[in-house]
Amino acid sequence: MQTNTKIQSFHRLLLTTIVSFTLVAVITSLTIISLIFINEEKSQLQRVAIERGKIIALMSIEDIKNNDYDILEQKLIRSSALTQVNYIHIYRYSPELDSITFFTSYNRSANHPAIPDKIAQIDNLTTPNISADYIEFIIPIKESNETLGYVYLQVSFEKINSLLKKFVVTIVLISLLMALIAMVITNRLKKQLAAPIFKTMELIQEVSQSKDFSLRSKHLPLREVDILAQNLNILLARVQKHIAKQMQKQEQVEQQNTALENKVITRTDALKESNQELLSTLEKLHQFQNQLVESEKMASLGDMVAGVAHEVNTPIGLGVTASTLLEDNLNEIKTAFENKTLKSSQLKRFLDDGQENVGIIYRNLERAATLISSFKKVAVDQSSEDERSFNVNELLQGVLLSLAPKLNHLPYQVNIDCAKDLTVVSKPGPINQIMINLIMNSVIHGFEDLEQGNINIEVTDMGSQLNIAYTDDGRGIDLALQKKVFDPFTTTKRGSGGSGLGLHLVYNLVTQALGGSIQLENDIAQGVHFEISFPVKEA
Repeated sequence: MQTNTKIQSFHRLLLTTIVSFTLVAVITSLTIISLIFINEEKSQLQRVAIERGKIIALMSIEDIKNNDYDILEQKLIRSSALTQVNYIHIYRYSPELDSITFFTSYNRSANHPAIPDKIAQIDNLTTPNISADYIEFIIPIKESNETLGYVYLQVSFEKINSLLKKFVVTIVLISLLMALIAMVITNRLKKQLAAPIFKTMELIQEVSQSKDFSLRSKHLPLREVDILAQNLNILLARVQKHIAKQMQKQEQVEQQNTALENKVITRTDALKESNQELLSTLEKLHQFQNQLVESEKMASLGDMVAGVAHEVNTPIGLGVTASTLLEDNLNEIKTAFENKTLKSSQLKRFLDDGQENVGIIYRNLERAATLISSFKKVAVDQSSEDERSFNVNELLQGVLLSLAPKLNHLPYQVNIDCAKDLTVVSKPGPINQIMINLIMNSVIHGFEDLEQGNINIEVTDMGSQLNIAYTDDGRGIDLALQKKVFDPFTTTKRGSGGSGLGLHLVYNLVTQALGGSIQLENDIAQGVHFEISFPVKEA
């Protein structure tokens, strides 16, 4: 079985692999280096900021004690050598009131407006709080273990973030450069690797086109490809030797070819006649199909014709296929004979295959004839049916009498519940055939593998209608088949000779020939129950 395998270009695969590996390696390496550098810069800035905060805390002690916030503010401005500092807040602690108040502050520039005090967050900010843009923390101002206040610092990561953007741009530029270099390297590798492979491919194509198996591949620069080429040379040498041996055996089979050709011609003529008969039968079948389509009273007629065509075409198709295969084998033998390449084993295989194909054709012709015979029984010719007065009970007894040879040796009982003097005017022929089909359907399908069975036929005169209730206590009909039980070719014995036309014929007779209706009751626990009703006239 052929599978849909995606074929890739050697150049594209090599280019994709090298460029992808290069880009992944470069981007990963540069990204890791950049992250390590940025994290180290942030850590260094944090350490410097904490040291700066401690210095500010020491120089704020005297001013807080003296309440000189202006002097302390000037000191903060002069001491802000660390340019990344955004804000500095000084808070004073009053032990008497046990409260913390704002003392003074420093803002980096007008672009950094004042922010609310962080007095409520003193406990949380004793540990540095690091965000994406800055780091903030609070250091206590103490003298002799006495807390005088707190220093709040906010240091910006602006320079580090700017440096990170430059790193990103650099990584992109380096990645593009490395991709370009990888493409150049790939093109050079492709030329060196693909050239020996292309030479081997050209040799194979030349041998395939010219049928010259004496051609050989030269040594190639790549070891792996050279091994492939030398093995190809060995294969070509063996093929050349094999062809030479076959040429030597041609003269040995000339007489056998002559006799075989005569037999093949004779059997071919017989097959042509068989095929003509098959085509004629199929043509008649199509004509009969057109007649069925014209019947407006049969709702499922189209399905029946399609089923018949399918069922008959199967054996016909097998027969035609077998005859075509035999003809192909004949042409092959004839060609081998003319080319003087025919072998005895080839001749024996043809004879065996020919005998098998003739058997297939015969069996399928017989199957097609059986199907066509069954199909002819399905169509009811309305114009040939006559209405007459008859006794219903006598008609049913006659049905049992006609089936006696089949039913007498079987352990099945047929019970008829019908008034002995019930006489009506209708068509006895279709009723007879309906009863025969229903009874045989019960015997063949309903009572299969059962040691005994009962069939009950109850006839009720309803004035202008005659009702027949047909029941058996057999195996019943599967739920999956109940909805299509009256469709043509519905059978559980397709592989055992069943055509599936029995109940469809019953339906056709009830609805067309008698103008009535038939229903399958599904509410019984076992067996089948058919309700048949059709119009009658009083005798």
